[in-house]
Order: sequence, then structure tokens, then C-alpha cells
Amino acid sequence: MSPTSRREFLRTLSAGVGLGAFGAFDPTLLIATDAAAKSYTNPVYAGSMPDPGVMLHEGVYYAFGTTGQDRKADGRIFTLLRSTDLVSWEELGGALTPPDADARFQYWAPEAAYSNATFYLYYAMGGVEEEKFAIRVATSQRPEGPYTDTGTPLVDCTGNRFTIDPHPFRDTDGQWYLFYARNYPNTEGGYHPGTGLAVDRLDGMTRLAGECRTVLRARYPWTLYEAHRRMNVYDATFDWHTIEAPYVRVHRGRYYCFYSGSNWQTANYGVDYAVASHVTGPYTGQGRRARVLHGVPGHVRGPGHHSIVTGPDGSDWVVYHAWNEALTVRQMCIDPLHWTGEGPRVSPSWSRQRGPFGGSLRDHANRS
Repeated sequence: MSPTSRREFLRTLSAGVGLGAFGAFDPTLLIATDAAAKSYTNPVYAGSMPDPGVMLHEGVYYAFGTTGQDRKADGRIFTLLRSTDLVSWEELGGALTPPDADARFQYWAPEAAYSNATFYLYYAMGGVEEEKFAIRVATSQRPEGPYTDTGTPLVDCTGNRFTIDPHPFRDTDGQWYLFYARNYPNTEGGYHPGTGLAVDRLDGMTRLAGECRTVLRARYPWTLYEAHRRMNVYDATFDWHTIEAPYVRVHRGRYYCFYSGSNWQTANYGVDYAVASHVTGPYTGQGRRARVLHGVPGHVRGPGHHSIVTGPDGSDWVVYHAWNEALTVRQMCIDPLHWTGEGPRVSPSWSRQRGPFGGSLRDHANRS
């Protein structure tokens, strides 16, 4: 059945019209066909797509991925994909014109936001000097870009030299905040030295208000990044832990700050969360393990650095990266987020699954 005739049939069916014009027809065949067409198998994008930052705008999903030192064919940075269903993705080239001609710079973890008719792309730039990355922001009038850097870094209020993984979050009152990761090379409060999370209020989308505060620091062994890590910039050796890649979601009036922990280069990487009653915290309840999303030996390797979006079915879906079998490329995957009595959970999949296309035949007809 062609797409046009199929839509016409669905409209007729939803209106309660008889099937005489179509001849004898078994509706279960249509349901079976839809089920096959509306499924997915991870990865949904097999190319390199680390740290997928996903934005939903006017029914279209835009995914931005880390490119490091690489450039796309158009000379830009950050892989940009587009989809209407989270399953089939079209590559649009690069998202951002590099702000510096120096090819040594690396560009990490892009994430987009939309406010006041302008699209903003937040990202981290650095890698030329040891443990030195800065958060920057670029703008565009179109979600697919190209984005142009504003020329001014978003500086952490403590002057931290290592700031990465920006996550713009709009609170229920309309105020925007920026969550990000920064280094904490101390053991104050009994925490492990390492990378942790901070938050600051955004002032006009392109500046930080200078009110930064700590959100989370590493407390448990599972977040170990590297034992006996020599860091000359601090003139010290650490058992260095990492909590990074913040992503905030409000659920039943509470703020869930999801994060990735451990070493992104290994299969130990995974996702956990903490909870607060206010956007800036205090956040409590981090786990002794990666409770939300973790690897499955032989199938799922180092899943993490995710986004959470509302799927076409109206439910929450997690878009994350995981390593291929050879551990040479991080690919983009999706799976539903389940809000359970024990907290948010994701069951990472590697076989064919039902896609984010829930609803009845009538619902499908109304969306056609």
C-alpha cells in the first residue's frame, strides 16, 4: 500500500466509514506492517556520534555530536543529524564554523537550546594546554545552522581552567541555567578528587551570572577515572574520579540531575542521578553504581553522555552513545526511560525493539 493510499485508508477507518471501497481487508495486517516499520535496532546511527545532544524543535529532532579535532566535509565541526522519529536520521554535515584556525583545538559535547527566536549551541573547546577547556556558545537563526561563535567564553565563577559538558536547562518559570562539569582537585567534605558538576544562572543566554554552585562530586568507587593519575598542572598524583555530562529533567515536581560516571574510554562508563526540590539544589541520593544505564557484557559497552527527549509517543526517551564491538567508535543509541518506584531506569537494547510510535490506529491517522 502506498503512503498516500495508506493515509487515506486510516482517515477512512478513523471516521468509521465502511471498507467496501478498499475490498476485503484484515486490519491486523496493517498493524503487523506498522509494527515492523516502526521498530528499531541499536545503534540508530552507526557512524561516530559521541555525546549526542538532542533538541526537539517544531516536531523535528536535531542531534549534535562531538568531533574532537576532526572536521566534517564542509569544514565545520560537530556532526549534525535530523530526524522526525528518533529512529531514521539524516546527516546534515557540520553544525559550527570553527572559532579558531588552530587545528590542535578539540571541540566536545555540543548541546543546543532555543530562546527568543534564536538557536544557541553550547560546547567545550580546548585540549591545547593540559586540563584546559572552556565553555563557549554559538548562535544561529536556524536549528541546522551554521552556528557562529559569539567570541566570549562562559567563565566559571571560580576561574576553573577545566569546564566541559554544558547543559542548558530552562526552569518552569522560564529562567535558563547552565549545568556543566569542572575539576575539583581536592578532598573537601570527604569527596574524591576529580571532575564534578556545577550550575550557574544564564544571563541573556550568552553569559553566566557568576552565581555558580556545586551540584555533585564523586563519592563512590564506581566513578573512578584513573588510579594514580599524574596531573602536572596540579603538581600532584590522584586517584581521579569523574562525574560529567549533566542532564536535568523535572518529574513530578522534582529535579533529576542525570550524569555519567567513570572513564568514557572503558566499558565501565554509565549513568546515574541525584534529586533536588530546587533547580540549583541541594542534590542528594547519588548511587553507589550506575543505576540508570550501564553496560551489558558482550552487547552494550560504555553507554552514557545522553540526552532525554519526548518521543513521538509522548514518553521520555534517552539518546546516548555506546561503543561498537571493536571499541573504535561511539555510536548513537536510543531506549525508553522508565520512571519506576526505585527511580529512573533504562534497559539498554541491542535487538529489535518497538519504536517510539505508540498510539492507536486513530492516533496514527490523525498524525498522517
